[in-house]
Amino acid sequence: MNRVIGRKKEVKELERLYHSPKAECVVITGRRRVGKTYLVREVFKDRLTFHHTGLSPYDEEGQEKIGLKEQLQQFFFSLKRFGHRGRKCPTSWLEAFFMLTQLLEKLDNGDRQVVFIDELPWMDTRNSHFLQAFEGFVNGWALGRSNMMLILCGSATSWVEDNFIHNKKGLYNRQTDIIRLSPFTLKECEDYYEYLGVGMSRFDIIEGYMVFGGIPYYMGFVSPDMSMAQNIDNMFFSANAKLNGEFDRLFGSLFANPEKYLKIIRLLGTRHSGFTRDEIIKETGIPSGRELTQTLRSLEVSCFIKRYQPFGDGKSECRYKLTDNYVLFHLNFFERQHITDDSFWQHSVNAPSINTWRGLAFEEVCFCHSQQIKNALGVGNVISTESTWRVQGTEEKRGGQMDLIISRNDNVVNLCEMKYLSGMFAVDKDYDLKLRNRIGLVQGLLNRKQRVNMTLVTTFGLEYNKYSSIIQNIVTIDDMFDY
Repeated sequence: MNRVIGRKKEVKELERLYHSPKAECVVITGRRRVGKTYLVREVFKDRLTFHHTGLSPYDEEGQEKIGLKEQLQQFFFSLKRFGHRGRKCPTSWLEAFFMLTQLLEKLDNGDRQVVFIDELPWMDTRNSHFLQAFEGFVNGWALGRSNMMLILCGSATSWVEDNFIHNKKGLYNRQTDIIRLSPFTLKECEDYYEYLGVGMSRFDIIEGYMVFGGIPYYMGFVSPDMSMAQNIDNMFFSANAKLNGEFDRLFGSLFANPEKYLKIIRLLGTRHSGFTRDEIIKETGIPSGRELTQTLRSLEVSCFIKRYQPFGDGKSECRYKLTDNYVLFHLNFFERQHITDDSFWQHSVNAPSINTWRGLAFEEVCFCHSQQIKNALGVGNVISTESTWRVQGTEEKRGGQMDLIISRNDNVVNLCEMKYLSGMFAVDKDYDLKLRNRIGLVQGLLNRKQRVNMTLVTTFGLEYNKYSSIIQNIVTIDDMFDY
């Protein structure tokens, strides 16, 4: 039985490649813990001809502790597990990949051969000459065999992008397909909880999404006999918290010397709308140049941050925004606060500080589900850009901000007001004036063909009164539970 939750498009694509009549080389990327390995194992199960996972070379501080010798020994063990009978461990990657070709030739009966190499970037340790040997294996043997399907995975997405997808040397354009695995959507989370036997309301699933960010590995720790508040305490705040140390492991396993990455992450976590490149340089002290460009790109392709163009001024500098919900949660509750209460979440579940955090976190959930919001508006196929907007007020003029603006190619701009509440939302006189001010400010940035629609994205809908007509569109959490 196929136990893959969601991922319908990815499963279909992998099956298509498996039945292709030619050699295929598919690269699967995505944030660590997002389920890349699980996807491949579940789709192919006993169809794998060879499978190897590189050893993480870094400790929690990002220092390299595992070298060539250990990586080669692990590769040798994988060869033995799939039928290699030699007794001598390879001493170089050239020798290791030669042993692999010998094994695959021996196992070849004409059927499709699926070779899955997981955590490929970890195998490229210092002075190992891994990349050259791997190029020789791919170009000199694997892709010359019509029954070969090579699957390559790596959580260090920037390494995969730089050394394989955008490699201008021996591996240039060798991949035949790229699958970029994203965190679960809300609907996929609901399906996954059901698979795990965890009964949960959609209201609680969204709160879980604010904490776990749609990462299946984290969701797997949720216990069915606990409330969401109890689970959050059990996973993060209790004396033996299940995910204690995960933040350091996460960045330590992805980046050598992760401090420069964490400088940027911590800075972006202080402002909801993000920072420009110049502001990042000023605040972190990281000099402008290639190193900063590569660091930002690494965080972006690893799905921790998002680059976007602020609404209303095409000439303004792009901003970088932290979008990983788990990282945002960690920064807010573990680096800005010193919490010693083992039951902190249960004791604070209705505290003003938690409710303030929920409001901001819900905006991030909505930002990640802009496609579902568009589907609810009936414009899922209309091309659009999603951004934020903020203008500072002056003594003469009020300012305003919107944390999600959907600017559509059909000349409609949806200003999304997002409210995470336990009941229906009601517009009062003061809020009506605030929304009208925002509409006026945004309308002044548009051309005569465009119009503004004020859109409410909330949990349980709008309470109608004499001020509610300011809202043109209403999207509830049920609408967001769409694939």
